[in-house]
Amino acid sequence: MTPREDIAPFQTFILKVANRCNIDCDYCYVFNSKDQAWRRLPARMSLDVARVAARRIGEHATVHHLPTVHVVLHGGEPLLAGPRHMANLLSTVRDGIPTATQVRFELQTNATLLTKAWLDLFEQYEVTVGVSLDGPPTANDRHRLTHASRSSAASALRGIELLRSQHHLFAGLLAVVDLANDPVEVHDYLASFDPPVIDFSLPHGTHDDPPHRNDPTVPEYGLWMSRVYDAWLARPEHRHSVRMLEDVVALSSGVRGSVETLGLAPPTSVVIESDGTIEGVDTLRSVQEGASWLGFDVGHQSFDEVLFHPKLRHRKSGKAALSETCQRCPLVEVCGGGYLPHRFSIARGYRNPSVYCADLEYLIRHIQGSLRWHGWNPHTPVAPSP
Repeated sequence: MTPREDIAPFQTFILKVANRCNIDCDYCYVFNSKDQAWRRLPARMSLDVARVAARRIGEHATVHHLPTVHVVLHGGEPLLAGPRHMANLLSTVRDGIPTATQVRFELQTNATLLTKAWLDLFEQYEVTVGVSLDGPPTANDRHRLTHASRSSAASALRGIELLRSQHHLFAGLLAVVDLANDPVEVHDYLASFDPPVIDFSLPHGTHDDPPHRNDPTVPEYGLWMSRVYDAWLARPEHRHSVRMLEDVVALSSGVRGSVETLGLAPPTSVVIESDGTIEGVDTLRSVQEGASWLGFDVGHQSFDEVLFHPKLRHRKSGKAALSETCQRCPLVEVCGGGYLPHRFSIARGYRNPSVYCADLEYLIRHIQGSLRWHGWNPHTPVAPSP
């Protein structure tokens, strides 16, 4: 197949290697959302599925001349796959992709099951590890409890400290914003682990099921993240990046960002479920039953075919896929209309501003105001940290 120059190929392939979890986060879009597809999916990805997925990734990389692909091991909790099975999965995927393409592995975990044996395996296959943690134990335990409703914080912290002993494997921390938590306290606590990156994620919500707010007339999430921004800048000793904030800086300067939740650049990731089915945006499970389902699987369709699936047309349409309000907005090049699941309503589908529209506007204007105060010229590109 000849690649289309106007279509961005997939570069990140998210493998759902385990479809169960050992903790029970109440905001989880996999297990505690409208879509309960996990109940009919295999608990872990088989080597046969991994082998076919790797072949499809290799095909895609060859057609599009990709020097590197990113393979993210995800779940559920991917460590539930077990060390032996995980080793076989890693070997199968790496062996199935032509040597002309470099494979970079990353794994996202809650860290509660991390051991030295796991880190030795990750060292062998050069797997970097990201950890989900919402802040200090009290903050983390607001939502991230075990199935017995007990704290998961101590086990997670033990895992993070173990990971820090092999810091070159530490990919960073991911926290979900909760207005009940103090943003500066959360940021500074996460920064104390010396992660290379801190990612903040907004809780999933739609226009029919909006996120919690104390006062709907106030951009509380924008204020929360603005305080994180101020805390991040206030300490020159901080060496970590905060991806959402750096992307606002980059996009404000005309540079492409690195996350799919901001900007107008086409997303370049795709999800392969534990049974081999393919999803474009798996977080659409938070929207409604079947919203993420494409009806494709690695056994029958190539990733080039997936690129042209009707449900993924927003990847090609850019600004034209957004609501009229967003198309007229002077900040659209930065916010990109917000993350796809957050635009949804039953009445208008995805042609709505984000449920976080006011928050994104507040945060973007706060950051741009700060940059102007420091002499920033919007016509001079500013690249985010690597």
